[in-house]
Formats: sequence, structure tokens, C-alpha cells
Amino acid sequence: MEERAGKEDVEILDCSRLRPAIKSRGRITIPITIMTHQTRRSFIRTTLLGGAGAMAAPALFPSHAWAAAAKPNDRLTVGFIGMGIQSRGLLGGFLGQNTQVVAVCDVDTTRRQDAQKRVNDFYARRAGSAAAAGGCAGYNDFRELLARSDIDAVCIATPDHWHAIITLETLRAGKDVYCEKPLTHNIHEAIEVMKTVAEKGRVLQTGSMQRSSSEFRVACELVRNGAIGQVQSVECSFGPPPVPCDLGEEPLEPGLDWNRWVGPAPMRPYHSVLSPRGLHNHFPNWRNYIEFGGGMVTDWGAHHLDIAQWGLGMDSSGPVEVLPPAAKGARNGATLVYANGVSVKHGGGFGVDFQGTEGRVRVNRGRFVFDRKGKTIASYQGKEDQDTSLSQQVRKAQEEYLKDAKIKLYASQNHVGDFLACVRSRQQPIASAQVGGRTVICCHLMNLAYLHHQKIDWNPDRLQFAKGSGNPQWLTRDYRKPWQV
Repeated sequence: MEERAGKEDVEILDCSRLRPAIKSRGRITIPITIMTHQTRRSFIRTTLLGGAGAMAAPALFPSHAWAAAAKPNDRLTVGFIGMGIQSRGLLGGFLGQNTQVVAVCDVDTTRRQDAQKRVNDFYARRAGSAAAAGGCAGYNDFRELLARSDIDAVCIATPDHWHAIITLETLRAGKDVYCEKPLTHNIHEAIEVMKTVAEKGRVLQTGSMQRSSSEFRVACELVRNGAIGQVQSVECSFGPPPVPCDLGEEPLEPGLDWNRWVGPAPMRPYHSVLSPRGLHNHFPNWRNYIEFGGGMVTDWGAHHLDIAQWGLGMDSSGPVEVLPPAAKGARNGATLVYANGVSVKHGGGFGVDFQGTEGRVRVNRGRFVFDRKGKTIASYQGKEDQDTSLSQQVRKAQEEYLKDAKIKLYASQNHVGDFLACVRSRQQPIASAQVGGRTVICCHLMNLAYLHHQKIDWNPDRLQFAKGSGNPQWLTRDYRKPWQV
């Protein structure tokens, strides 16, 4: 079963991914050769929701679905929504490539104006280039940015509770999306984003950038090619689930549109823990509160559970059971169980730890250990390993066990660069809506197991609770008007 799933996956994720659309007389044709070893029906089903019978799908994507292909040599115009600390790094990544950032948006005046200045200063230093003309506009309301017809793609790095609403509006405005992980705030939003990307024929990259690091890709290739035998279990290390927000009230930050910051979440008094004053150099703790984020389960969990999904070949599927921790109120121990019996447990340790019948692969950022049949094949655990390097050890594992690998995963060297290349080619990127949506559903299911402390049966094909478990209301949230998904 796993071999067959891996074979299908490499057909889509490697060389036979969606190929560039061919434009002719205003029409878009999609080469039929992408469907090698798949029926047309299974291809559409997988692309839309990754499972049988999830919802009605058209027999063929309409020609307009891929009609916004950018000319390969054009400079892509980009808008940014959410200009906090994460976006500062992303902004540098986009500016360093063949793009023109024409607009930024933030509900905080200080952060918005700082981002504008950074962009304008960057282009001023490149005076004489095409990008130097015009200047970068600033907006408080993201809808004003999306109304511009001169923007090709939008980078979204807001707090999590805004991700889906802005992403959906961006897709409907005919623009491609780079959205930070976790892709959504709840399961209903994930389903809507996956569905809308497919319907609109847009390119979406989730900010799950570990997929663009070689140590994670090689770890997953080792697992997928049987280098550790039959996979039995995976353990992922990240922090606790979210808690209800109990913060008090502080004087409102000058220049902050607090009503718009809260947006679809329940209104509450301002507190600087949620939106730190002015420019700051830390990641704010709004992510720890259930009204705005999903705790560390959707923060670091979105990274590590994403790698677990990749290594298990489950990018178009997911778990069938979710088990709560043994003790009510425990902050780790929830477990995802897949149809083949493999379990993924929220625990401690080494980031992502794949355990098989013949070996073990452990991987984290800058760390990589591959053991097989009691022998360490490759190991780099940090600066203490002064006689080697991460790249040397990853390459050693590749040369010894992946030289003739049957499964080769999508190789990206630069996460932002991969997105921009796919905007031009109209291929699907390494962390597509399907990937990001399925990963965040794993995170949300795990959080539901903590919150309600009960076993949940899940149908990953239909993307709904199964066997009478769960409550459909858990899939979504109450949205504060006028916002809705």
C-alpha cells in the first residue's frame, strides 16, 4: 500500500507535476501527459481535495482556471499583508529576486511605514532599475491592496486568525498567494482554501519552509524508499496546545487599528502581548491563545507534522483516528493514527523521529541522524560535531542509500524562489494548498483531541468526522461580523 502511494506521489511531486500551461489565442491548454499512471478522475480528485468523494469536482478544469500565467521574463509585482517580524524576513527574500513590491498593508501605522521605507530604500539603492519607479504604497485595509489590478501575487504574514479570510479574498481577486503557516485557523477554513485554489486555478505556497531544506527532504526520501524498513511510528517534538485568552487591558497602542487587528475573533481589550507596541524583535504570543492561534501545535507542529506527512506519503490524505493523551489536561501525548497502522505522536525529543523495523531517521533544523540495523550511517547533531558538517552527512546518506532510489521527492532549494517560479510556470509549488491544508488539518485534529479529550474518528477522503465521533461545530468558529468563511 505504501509503495503504491509513494509511486503515485512522485508522479505528481517530481518531474510530472502540473506542467506550464500553454497559451494560444487567449486559451489555456494543459498537456494531458501529466496524468501518466493516473486516471483523469483520480487526478482531479487528488488535486482538489486529495480523496475520493470529498465533494463534487468538474470533469475537467475550465480553460480559465490557469489563464493568469505570467510571462516568464516579466518582473512579478507583489503586495504584502501583515508587516510584523516574520514578514520582515520574507520581504527581504522577495526583494532579492525578480519582483517589484508595490504595496504593503498593516493595521499598525509604525510597522506599515517602516515596511514602506524598507522597500523604497531598497529600490532607491538600485536607482535606474525598472523597480525604482513609482514607490511602495501603504494600506490599513487589505481590501484596498487587493483591489489593485497591477499586483500578481500577495504574501500574507498576519496572525493566524486572519490567514484564511485574506487568502480567500486574494484568490477571488485573481492573485496568487504565499501564506505563512499554519495555513488556517480551523478545519473548515482549510477545506475552503483547498477548494478555492482548485476552483480558481491559482498558485498557493504555504510557508512550510522545512520542505525546502535538504536534510528534511533526504530524511523523507530515506523513509519513503524503505531505508528504515517498514515505518512503525513517528514522534514529533513541539510545544503545547493553545489556551483561552485571559489577558487584562492595557492602554491602546498609538497608531494601531485594534478593531481591525481583532477582526473575525471575539472582541477583547488591547494587550501588548497580542500586538506588541511598534517594531519588535520577538514573535508575539497571540499564537498561544485559541482565539487567535493554535498554540505550539499549529506553530512548530505545523512544521514537524508537515514533515511527518511528507515522509509517510500522506500529502493527499491524513489520519483516520486521533487519540487524546492518557491524562486529561496533559499538554502532549495526543496521537494521529493512519489507516496502515502507523502512529504520529506529539512528544519530545528530536524534531521529527521516524522509527521503522530496520532503522531510524531523526531530523530537525540543522540536525540529521540516520541509523540502520544498529549502525549509525550518518550523524550531525550540531556544532559539537566539528569534524563534519550537516551537508556532508546528508550527502553520505544519499550516496549510500538513495543512489538508485525509486522515489524522488520534489526538490526545492529556496522556498520563496520556488513559489515565484511556480507563479511563472503555473506548476504547483512544494508546499501547495493541498499540502498546507492537509498538514494544518492534522494540527487542528490534534488540538481538538486536547480540547475535548476524546477519541476522534476522521475520514481523510471526505474531510469530515466519522463513525459518529466529533461535532461538526468543532470544524469552524463563530466569526465576528462582518467577517465570515
